[in-house]
Amino acid sequence: MSTASFPGSRRVSSTAGVVPASTKSPRLRIGMIGGVERSEGLFQQAATSAGYELEVHSGHTAGRGAQTLAALVNRVDLVVIVTDVNSHNAVVAARKLAVSRGVRLLLVRRCSPKGLISLIQSATSQTARAA
Repeated sequence: MSTASFPGSRRVSSTAGVVPASTKSPRLRIGMIGGVERSEGLFQQAATSAGYELEVHSGHTAGRGAQTLAALVNRVDLVVIVTDVNSHNAVVAARKLAVSRGVRLLLVRRCSPKGLISLIQSATSQTARAA
C-alpha cells in the first residue's frame, strides 16, 4: 500500500501479517533521498520484503521540496542520501537536518535495491554491536 504524505515524498508500509500491538516489533523507518524516481517501486519492494518501511524524496529542494525533506527526516530512523544524482544543495540540507535531529545518516554515491538492504543491515548491525 502506498500513501502520499507530502508532495515529493512517499511512504510505503505493508499490512500483511498484522501482529497484535503487544508483540509487534517496531519497523525501522528509512528515508532515501534522491536517485529513485524511476525505480522507486523496486526499492519499496526490497525494503518491504526485508521488513523495513521506506519513504523516498526526490531530492528537489525548490518550492516545498525543502519543507518535505525536513518532514521526511523528522519521521525516519535512518537517512540514506544518494550523492551522485542529488544537487549539492539537497545533500547539504539533508545532512544538516539529519545531524541536527540526531538521525543516523548514510551517504552513498549510488545504490541499488539490493545494495540498499545490505547497507541498512550493516548499519543496524554496527549500531547493535556498539550498544
